[in-house]
Amino acid sequence: MSKELPQSQQSEEVDLGQLFKLIGNAFDRLFKFIGSILKAVFSVFIYTLRALVDNFKIIVAAMIIAAIVGYGIEKIQKPVYMSSMLVKPYFDSKFQLVTNINYYNALISEQDIDELQNIFQIDAEAAAQIKEFTITPGPETQNDRVVEYDRFVRTIDSVRAQGISFDDFIENRSIYSGDIFEIMVTSGKKDIFRSLESGLNSTFTNTYSVKKMQKRDSLLSIRKSQILRSLKEVDSLKQVYIGVMEGESNNNDTSQSMSMSKDGFLVQEKTRTKEFELLEKQLGLQKELSALEAQKVEEDVFFDTMSSFQDVGTNYKSIKQMYSIIFPVLIFIFLVIGYISWKAIIFIRNYEV
Repeated sequence: MSKELPQSQQSEEVDLGQLFKLIGNAFDRLFKFIGSILKAVFSVFIYTLRALVDNFKIIVAAMIIAAIVGYGIEKIQKPVYMSSMLVKPYFDSKFQLVTNINYYNALISEQDIDELQNIFQIDAEAAAQIKEFTITPGPETQNDRVVEYDRFVRTIDSVRAQGISFDDFIENRSIYSGDIFEIMVTSGKKDIFRSLESGLNSTFTNTYSVKKMQKRDSLLSIRKSQILRSLKEVDSLKQVYIGVMEGESNNNDTSQSMSMSKDGFLVQEKTRTKEFELLEKQLGLQKELSALEAQKVEEDVFFDTMSSFQDVGTNYKSIKQMYSIIFPVLIFIFLVIGYISWKAIIFIRNYEV
C-alpha cells in the first residue's frame, strides 16, 4: 500500500509535466506564427519602400508630367457654375420633388434637350448647358436633429426605441427624413439659374399632394364649423347667466335690503363663476379658430422657397474635375500595379517545382 502511493504520485507528476510541456509548445508555435506574420508584413513594407527608392526619379518624373497634363486640361476646359435654392415642401410633395430631380438627371445623361426645354421653358442652347441637379437635406442644427429623433422615438414601441441610439438614427436617415431641402444646379452658363425656378416649382404638384391638401382643407372646414357652433352655444349660455344675474339684481333692489342674504350671495357667486368659465371657454375656442385660420394661410401652397437661386452662379469645381491631382494619383497606382505585375511574371518564370 505504501509502495503504490509514491508510484501514483510520480505518475501524476509525469502527467502534469507533459501537460505543461504541451502548453508551452503550443504557445511557442503561436508566438512563432505571429512573428512570421509580422515579419512577412515588415518584409513587404520594406520591399515596397525599396522599390520606391530605387525608382524614385522615374515615379516623381511621371507624376510631375501627369500633374502638368492635368493642369493643362483644367485650363482649357470651360468653366462650370453652380447655384442652390432652399425649399420647404408641404403635403408630402417632397417625394415627387426627389423623383423629378432624378428624372431631370436622366434627361441630362440622355441629352434629351427637347424635354428639358419643355419643362423649364428655356432655349436649346441653355438646356444643353445644364450639367446636373443635386438634392440634399437642408441645413440643420444639432437641436433640429434631437427634435427629429425625439419625434421618431415617439412613433415606435418603447422597447424597440431603446435599441436605436441617436447616432444610429442620424446615420441611417434617408433623404426624405428632413423638412427642408437644398437643390443645387450646375451649368456651363452662369446666368441660367433664375429661369429654372418656374420649372422646378411645377415639380411639387402631384395628385397625391393635391388630394392631401384638399383633405386637410375639408378637415379644417369641419373643425371650423364645430368651433363656430360651440361659440354660438357659449354665447347663448352667457346670455342666460347674464339674465339670471340681472334678475337677482332686480330682486335685491325691490327688497331694499341693505345686505344680501346668504342664499342670494351663493347663487350670484355661482352665476359669476359659470360666466367666467364660459368666458374662458369662449377665449379658448377663438384661439383655436385663429390657429386653424393661420394654418390654412401658412400652408396654402405645396412649398415655400426659403432661398432662391442667385442671378449669377458661382464658379464650381468638383473633385472629379481636379485633373492636376487625379492624374498623378492614377499614374502612381498604374506604376505600382505594373511593377508588381512585372515582378510576379519574373517569379513565375523562374519558379521551379
